[in-house]
Amino acid sequence: MGQRPVANILRLVVLYAGIALLIYLSRPSLWSVAIGVPLIALGEIVRVWAAGYLVKTRQLITGGPYRHTRNPLYFGRFLILTGLGIAAWLPWGINLLLLVAGWLGFFGYYLPRKERIEPARLEETHGEPYRRYRDAVPALFPRFGAWPPGEQRWKLENFMRNREYMMIVGLGLISAFLVAKATGAVPGPPV
Repeated sequence: MGQRPVANILRLVVLYAGIALLIYLSRPSLWSVAIGVPLIALGEIVRVWAAGYLVKTRQLITGGPYRHTRNPLYFGRFLILTGLGIAAWLPWGINLLLLVAGWLGFFGYYLPRKERIEPARLEETHGEPYRRYRDAVPALFPRFGAWPPGEQRWKLENFMRNREYMMIVGLGLISAFLVAKATGAVPGPPV
């Protein structure tokens, strides 16, 4: 196993352990889940929509949510991060500090890294059509005017291949747990 896969696995272990700790320590209120869980759901809806279109690298995808943003999966991830940061309330608003740190990591490291790597690969593969698309469609935040519709359609096969169903299950469990904690059905952590 090379160095990059080990680093990716380590990064994911730290990320998921941090999320688990945040959820465990959280003391969500009805208002925090009323704001956060819909953002989580909206983010996952965007990701499901995008995953049904995505055929990685082999095809230039410009249909569906890709008509409005080049990175709908990342936009969905941003909404999920924001929703989770609000719903998983911690004493003294520490969750908001963690959310700001998450945004700094997202906009300061994750997105710039992806924007260096992916456009270069797509430009090499698709050339001028990709350059026109990249110049017209924003990287993250969707625009109201859309790129002309492509011939692509949402396909369950793409959705399954992209394994987005795993995110649905994980986020559904997290959201249900936060709602249960907010309503008192699940006790919070010991003080």
